[in-house]
Amino acid sequence: MTTIKLPIRPKSAFDDLGFNETVGAIVEQTKELYLADSVPWVVGYSGGKDSTAVLQVVWLALKSLPAEQRTKPVHVISTDTLVENPVVAAWVTHSLDQMAEQARAQGLPITPNRLTPAVGDTFWVNLIGRGYPAPRPKFRWCTNRLKIKPSNAFIREMVKANGEAILVLGTRKAESSGRAARMKALESRRVRDLLSPNDSLPNCLVYSPVENWTNDDVWTFLMQAGNPWGYSNKELLTMYQGASPDGECPLVVDASTPSCGDSRFGCWTCTLVEKDKSMSAMIQNDEEKEWMLPLLELRNALDVADDRHLRDFRRMNGNVQLFHDRTIPGPYTQAAREDWLRRLLEAQTWIRANGPDYVRDLELVSLPELEEIRRLWVVEKHEFEDSVPGIYETAVGDNYPGRPLDEHLPLGAEMMAALEEVAGEDRLHLEMVREMLDIEQRHRAQVRRAGLFESLNKAVRRGFYDGEEDALERARSRAAATASSSEPDPVDVADGYVRQVPA
Repeated sequence: MTTIKLPIRPKSAFDDLGFNETVGAIVEQTKELYLADSVPWVVGYSGGKDSTAVLQVVWLALKSLPAEQRTKPVHVISTDTLVENPVVAAWVTHSLDQMAEQARAQGLPITPNRLTPAVGDTFWVNLIGRGYPAPRPKFRWCTNRLKIKPSNAFIREMVKANGEAILVLGTRKAESSGRAARMKALESRRVRDLLSPNDSLPNCLVYSPVENWTNDDVWTFLMQAGNPWGYSNKELLTMYQGASPDGECPLVVDASTPSCGDSRFGCWTCTLVEKDKSMSAMIQNDEEKEWMLPLLELRNALDVADDRHLRDFRRMNGNVQLFHDRTIPGPYTQAAREDWLRRLLEAQTWIRANGPDYVRDLELVSLPELEEIRRLWVVEKHEFEDSVPGIYETAVGDNYPGRPLDEHLPLGAEMMAALEEVAGEDRLHLEMVREMLDIEQRHRAQVRRAGLFESLNKAVRRGFYDGEEDALERARSRAAATASSSEPDPVDVADGYVRQVPA
């Protein structure tokens, strides 16, 4: 006889005291904590189930207080990475708008804030502009720039202005013993004991009111309590159907916070997972969302196992380094970066023409980002062909909306074409001559040409190779000479992209 073991349902937070009593106790606890001091609150909100549940608890607590006691500000912050799944991004944006309207109507001191990364930190400025390779688990350059920095900057401003801040988050434990005992002890516990410090944010304390709730508890609360700012929790449930159990992107305030890679709501460009299951499911299950196909195709193009053919064999600083007798690839080449920009703008143009009304103005890459990409290419990478306007006009079919380039370029289009013709297949020497011309042009107007020869020397060191094989052989020779004469320099492989570490 075969014995079938049924899965054990995790103990619900509502099992001991019941739904109304448990929710009531959490709301009372939140009220006590709110009234305990004058420290402002910052509520992390991503639009997903956990952060929605926490914000509802805070909202219900404030609404049950007399108007004269609602003196402490509550700032709701939502970090938009600018590469969020467009469906979820639209959901969150509309939710923040309605939240602001209802907070004013109900007389609550709640202020929503949509945070975005600085232009220099955005995904496309780093990938297309600087040439950073698509993020990988061992080279996750995106999380800090897109999520941690915007939220931490806001929180630090609160701490600077008030000396302290309380961060209210929807973080939860998978399982917790003694839930009933904790709930029953709420009245006898000191209120400030409910707070825990945040190691990465000095003078910032964390409050997690639903930390002991299960997934089912969260959904039960959202479905039964209703949304106090008038948004639809049933539509939120629809968005989660078929999703992974760990839910949405949390508000990320330090590197230990789980990334969005394994979650339902994340960046559509995310290459930290093998497949974007959520976007694939949306497209497969809803014909009205087939307009997202160009996004999925672009994301999959970024996520290739071996992208050496798209990247320079030199590191960002021009050095050639070896790992297991192979060159360590550096940033994307000029051709690859120009191709990524073209694909991105073509996807944006197609979606605007073929998508539903709410994406007719979809902006995958903003004009400030395009201008920063243009500056990085022309000024820092010496690519004075200034190809951004031409790529834009070809992909979009309209005039480039940016300003005329302030730089006085060393060569015009005709002379640049002649230089390319002379260089032929020798791309390295073309880049070296182009960089040297640009360096000389920039130093020409200076009274004292300090640094000119050093800059020219760097350009020559970057470009004198006869190709990648020549660079590989020279790097092997240097490594052999170093090994025979002294101990090799220590090498850091922690991020999977080897860096030379000072001895």
